[in-house]
Amino acid sequence: MNIGVSTASFYPLETEAALEELGKAGVKYTEIFFNALSELKPAFIDILEDILDNYGMKVTSVHPTMSLAESFMIFSSYERRYYEAEEQYRRYSEIAARFGAKYIIMHGGKPNGLTTDEEYCERYMRLKEATRENGVAVLQENVVRYRAGDIEFLRSMRNILGDEAEFCIDLKQALRCGYDPYTLINEFSDNIKHYHISDHSTASDCMLPGNGGFDFAEFFGILKNGGFDGAAIIEVYNNAYKEYGEIFDSYRRLVSVTGLECRISNIKSRKTAPKYVENNIK
Repeated sequence: MNIGVSTASFYPLETEAALEELGKAGVKYTEIFFNALSELKPAFIDILEDILDNYGMKVTSVHPTMSLAESFMIFSSYERRYYEAEEQYRRYSEIAARFGAKYIIMHGGKPNGLTTDEEYCERYMRLKEATRENGVAVLQENVVRYRAGDIEFLRSMRNILGDEAEFCIDLKQALRCGYDPYTLINEFSDNIKHYHISDHSTASDCMLPGNGGFDFAEFFGILKNGGFDGAAIIEVYNNAYKEYGEIFDSYRRLVSVTGLECRISNIKSRKTAPKYVENNIK
């Protein structure tokens, strides 16, 4: 099991700058959240790969920038839009494979998209087949106001697809959907491949781990006993902290709880972060 931090936690900091911050702090694993289609260009991927190599970081997963359009593009009745989205997902899977990442995280469709669960699952499997060519799997995330925010829909996916239904479970999203995270963890343990983690209290459902009341020692113990060998990635919004250092402190606390390696020392130095200039990207 690996612990990491998503670049999304630094939004709206540019993706490459967020990755640099993680590298300088000694974070070993990350999920890269792409925030613009221009970031899929080969020259920009070279920049990200340079940062990863410089700090010895590993990418567990990538998150497409098109998450807000997935319902419109992938899960609509207009086939041409689907094919355009499939090509984008192929590109994301090529990038993920280059980074050594295993997963693409998908928000999926909203309730007003394709009408039946069978149609939804058919589109999901078409995407999985497209990305599987590069050894990368698509994970359905449980996101509020999306179809997969409903536990009954996750059950339906599992019933229709069996082991092919693969999930990323987000703790804060579970709360926002009205579920105790353990309800999802216990029921879908065989289908869960990845976690987005955060803490919570009565004051907020999105806090840095260690700042709320969630028992992460118990959480990681349950995952370990269940044979989970994926990644748990800290993903919070920028109103969950005042300084980046708070993110890194949270990461180190989690690493301490799990007993996993934390690379705080022996970090290579870099004079300046590589600057992405769009006009230079070809």
